[in-house]
Amino acid sequence: MYAQMVKSEATNEDPEKLAAFQARIDAGEKIEPKEWMPEGYRKTLIRQIGQHAHSEIVGQLPEGNWITRAPTLERMAILLAKVQDEAGHGLYLYCAAETLGVSRDELTEALLSGKMKYSSIFNYPTLNWADIGAVGWLVDGAAIMNQVPLQRTSFGPYSRAMIRICKEESFHQRQGYDIMMKMAQGTPEQKAMAQDALNRFWYPSLMMFGPSDKDSVHSAQSMAWKIKINTNDELRQKFVDQTVPQAEYLGLTIPDPELRWNEEKGGYDFSEPDWSEFFEVIKGNGPCNAERMEARQKAWDDGAWFREGLMAHARKRAAAKVAAE
Repeated sequence: MYAQMVKSEATNEDPEKLAAFQARIDAGEKIEPKEWMPEGYRKTLIRQIGQHAHSEIVGQLPEGNWITRAPTLERMAILLAKVQDEAGHGLYLYCAAETLGVSRDELTEALLSGKMKYSSIFNYPTLNWADIGAVGWLVDGAAIMNQVPLQRTSFGPYSRAMIRICKEESFHQRQGYDIMMKMAQGTPEQKAMAQDALNRFWYPSLMMFGPSDKDSVHSAQSMAWKIKINTNDELRQKFVDQTVPQAEYLGLTIPDPELRWNEEKGGYDFSEPDWSEFFEVIKGNGPCNAERMEARQKAWDDGAWFREGLMAHARKRAAAKVAAE
């Protein structure tokens, strides 16, 4: 089913339907699941929502192994709540994708087979507690920058899911910044840990917005359909402009010797990430790609008995319904 859903867009769709659909998009209307939509629109949504859902689920892994090693009981409870939120976000998004005719199992199978991806940032390790702060501050900060505009995306279920997700992500970003603040104001060793975490997560966070607009394959059409509201480069610039003053307040240094305030453009000039690294991670060659996929495969295999039980129960109820009729 998934392969059928993401096949190449049809080339024989009714031009009048396409024009009417685009007119609705241009007028700011929401598209609902049972309404007509181009196959390319459906395909793009399945890819984007599926990747987003997978990212929320895989995103639990770098932080989950720090729950039992949090420095205080309060920090443990906060981190546990955050990881639970991420699971919920994945479920909201899988539900949104299901309205397009693809099942959650099919999306997971596509991930495990390599046909679908998740955000490259989650292929980097969390080596110490300061990394949990950096993930909250930088990674969730970049996620918010990406996701707030998606509350205005043209597909209704996706737009509505993003409203709650963004509210919870703002909590995640604040808890991460609070960890970094405590570390930066702590002992010299703690501040050094915070700086090291910033150094390692800065460029991977910039990569979260996707490749430069000139190299992005899908951005133009996604923008026309209002699946995306802003370009990759616009969001990356906004993230840098917002984050640099936060780092200065912490007394930490952005690891970019080319970082300069540009008065003319009203924003910072900064160095581009190493895009060759980005594409290598996407191909599966990042520090933790294999580990992340092994964890997802194990969870899928370990849950087989439960899925089978659900199906058996569903079949039993269906048979009972037919017998009663």
